[in-house]
Amino acid sequence: MSTTRSSITTRLSLMMFLQFFIWGSWFATLYLVLGGNGLSGIIGRSYGCAPIAAMIAPLFLGLVADRFFSSERVMGALMLLGGALMLLVPGAIAAGQGDKVVWLFTGHMLCYMPTLGLGNTIAFSHLPANDFPRVRVWGTIGWIVAGLVAGFLGWSGSTNLFWMAGICSLLLGAYCFTLPHTPPPAAGKPLEIRSVLMLDAFQLLAKPAYLVFIICSTLICIPLAYYFANTSGFLGNMGFEQAASAMTVGQMSEIVFMLLVPFFFRRLGVKWMILIAMLAWVLRYLLFSFGAQDQVVWMLFLGIALHGICYDFFFVTGFMYTDRKAPNEIRGQAQSMLVFFTQGVGMFTGFMVADKLLAPMKGSADALGAAIGAARSVETLSFSQQLSKMFSVKLPEGLDSKLLESTASLWKAYWLTPACMAGAIAVIFFLAFRDHSADQPGDE
Repeated sequence: MSTTRSSITTRLSLMMFLQFFIWGSWFATLYLVLGGNGLSGIIGRSYGCAPIAAMIAPLFLGLVADRFFSSERVMGALMLLGGALMLLVPGAIAAGQGDKVVWLFTGHMLCYMPTLGLGNTIAFSHLPANDFPRVRVWGTIGWIVAGLVAGFLGWSGSTNLFWMAGICSLLLGAYCFTLPHTPPPAAGKPLEIRSVLMLDAFQLLAKPAYLVFIICSTLICIPLAYYFANTSGFLGNMGFEQAASAMTVGQMSEIVFMLLVPFFFRRLGVKWMILIAMLAWVLRYLLFSFGAQDQVVWMLFLGIALHGICYDFFFVTGFMYTDRKAPNEIRGQAQSMLVFFTQGVGMFTGFMVADKLLAPMKGSADALGAAIGAARSVETLSFSQQLSKMFSVKLPEGLDSKLLESTASLWKAYWLTPACMAGAIAVIFFLAFRDHSADQPGDE
């Protein structure tokens, strides 16, 4: 590898690291922060900001970013604006301004989501495609480090997370202006509304197999949202002392399974890869459900560790399948359409449904979380002691046993719902998806 190419790889790896450090700083344990500050009523709407932004991002990229401005400058400006909005969140939470908090999250995510596509554009423009995975993996590492830092500092439920995310966003915004110049990829080309609205990609839905894939992919993201929305609060109720750090076990497994995807893809194919991911979701939620009643720690950690299979076998395989089924001229549209339906429509629906299901038990869950927090003493710990807390699960003595038992029972019932949903969708996909050419390059 030449010195110039090595330098670019390092610079873009840092970009990916900071980009996902920002998101991982606050998103994973948002439940704990809002619930601990009397704003549990806006948890669903707050998480729903991400899929709304995911649905709007392709339109922004198609209309503005891809046509008029260099990618690194657009990304820099968006990160600066998004960082400024995030820095306003702690004050709004302290003032109990729930609606303002939701709007600030919405504004931040509307700035953040387009940068995912912009970052990929910058990387693919300056590196061979085969080098992209070694750059992208630093994004996952950034998410992991953010969780570990939050846990080590005892910030899993603190508004300091938003300061960390906001300051990092400002730093990345400034750093983006130093990245290699990346001209707008669609500069000078006529504006085609069909392309911007992904209308050509909708032709893929005329293929029965791909239609089944899109429908099931959208539906499976509904139970997926349960994990992102409420796992941190659940783990807090179960006695996890550093929920943010503990949840990074899922991202660690994600790195491993991301590297294994090509191997299994060649041997199992699309249908079995996606089916395994769906069944892994079922298993995860069953582990959470039956591990909740008696706080069975190994079941809870195994449920977290399954994130690698759940996420990589589904999303990475889905992107690969879409790339193979879409004609060359609409591959970009097809990928945007897949993101729109899964991380947009599916996740948004999931966050709203999960929030409705959680509503009857919020009072009990918040009361238990507050009791656990009040019973724990503030400690000054060394780095190694903080590191050990990542796997520390211990409920303080003196808790109301009836409150603990009733809340655990509510969590058990809660996690059974997405388990049943994922199981039903897996059965539908197994019976309805038939595409013998799915594992070979080319169209049907």
